Amino acid sequence: MTLLADPFTEIAVKPFPDQKPGTSGLRKKVARFQEPHYIETFVQAIFDTVPALKGGRLVLGGDGRYLNAEALQIILRMAAANGVRDILIGRDGILSTPAASHLIRLRGADAGIILSASHNPGGPGGDFGIKLNMENGGPASETVTRRLFERTRSLTSYKTLHHSDLDLSCPGQVKIGPARVEIVDPVADYADLMATQFDFEAIRRYAASGAGVVFDAMNAVTGPYAKEIFEQRLGFPEGTVWNGEPLTDFGGCHPDPTPVHAKALLEFMTSSDGPAFGAASDGDGDRNLVFGRGGPVSPSDSLALLTEHAHLVPAFRNGLTGVARSMPTSSAVDRVAEALELSVHETPTGWKFFGNLLDAGLVGLCGEESAGTGGAHIREKDGLWAVLFWLNILAVTGQTVEALLKAHWSRFGRTFYVRHDYEDLDQSLAQETIDHLAASVKRYAGVSLGGLQVKTADVFEYQDPVAGEVSKNQGLRFQFRNSERLILRLSGTGTSGATLRIYMERHETAAKTFGAPVATVLAPLRRAYKDLLALEDLFGRSKPDAVV
Repeated sequence: MTLLADPFTEIAVKPFPDQKPGTSGLRKKVARFQEPHYIETFVQAIFDTVPALKGGRLVLGGDGRYLNAEALQIILRMAAANGVRDILIGRDGILSTPAASHLIRLRGADAGIILSASHNPGGPGGDFGIKLNMENGGPASETVTRRLFERTRSLTSYKTLHHSDLDLSCPGQVKIGPARVEIVDPVADYADLMATQFDFEAIRRYAASGAGVVFDAMNAVTGPYAKEIFEQRLGFPEGTVWNGEPLTDFGGCHPDPTPVHAKALLEFMTSSDGPAFGAASDGDGDRNLVFGRGGPVSPSDSLALLTEHAHLVPAFRNGLTGVARSMPTSSAVDRVAEALELSVHETPTGWKFFGNLLDAGLVGLCGEESAGTGGAHIREKDGLWAVLFWLNILAVTGQTVEALLKAHWSRFGRTFYVRHDYEDLDQSLAQETIDHLAASVKRYAGVSLGGLQVKTADVFEYQDPVAGEVSKNQGLRFQFRNSERLILRLSGTGTSGATLRIYMERHETAAKTFGAPVATVLAPLRRAYKDLLALEDLFGRSKPDAVV
């Protein structure tokens, strides 16, 4: 241990082999992050990889999950030791991912560190995560995360200082070593931004009309934001927001806004006295799920419908330049874009791939099948923003969710869509299986799978049209003769074993088919992937762990 300049200290460490960031930062079990020096090593690699932070400004915050409080104090001390001049942190360490992105952009920060594992479970036995966002407010690019990982493998020490924990409960300014720390209201700036994006007057009239609305914050970070926006600024009655207090373990619930995990909301929305509109968001506030009185709206359908009606909201008063979707997201939005003469960009999974498109003005609306939607207002997906988008459309059109969907399908056809997840698979075997299939994937053209004839098959590769970066091995694609599509990829957000995600879609134009069960319409595609993958023989799995 070598003293640099009292009270700064440099502490020797050995590199950890498993600190490679995934789709959205570094995610592991809480217990892994609690190992001595694990957090510090990764955070030091961040400071070494982003030299602008020396003498610069850092935004810091998280979703309030277990270990956030301790990790924040560690990072504050390290930031001061590494020469960060200004640190902006949310009161009590709270900042949703969208709010953090906005604060980076609003205050001209050089980077942000967001503590969250997004929609993954919390608590002592749950997951934790650290994500780096850059000066545009968006997640670090693959180039930056590669450099970050390389640095973690060569790091031999980290810098910190001796300092007691800061009280983060009151807004104001304090010092930690030479660094200035500004504790900010985590909600106000973000809520002000939402008022510029949407017609709050129209939504207030909608609220005053007695339209039933409920928002489930899932005991996660969006609770304070939703209470301020829905119940204070928009006038929805108290109690509109469910589970509005962020808890370190999310109340023992899984903070993923899917029908599987938002069961209470699903039951309420499908009951005889359910409200006209319901929604939920996830652990860090970047995902959304929207419900009509009859049930949930597919995130892929949601993106397509928002694109169709974007002209109704102030955020797009000057028009929509283009749209982008992740490759596994259904092609429903493509048909809307074609009709509206908008460009469509297909990217790999991960919001970081949308950043350059947004910065260059090539697109104004982006979406992922995993309940992520966002616009050019920030550089992250934004759960509350998507919910307000829907409320704005409902308020202006006077229509129900169900009526809007039926009209949308009547015009563009319905793209039936589902995702099957096989979780906690043997990591090596899962990777070997996908690699083996990828090596021979083009040979499937013309082959029959599940009674469907393959038209084309390939491994998705993406070249960023702005930066020119190439991202390879981003999933396997099978396009069939009659509009069906099958996608296979390993997830980059899990923390235990491997998660194989299988995506299926089929486009139908006959109105008589629109009400058919999704499982029935997509049954041939399920047979197709079972022809491709011997899941029961290899992994002992006869059915998926989750159907989303």
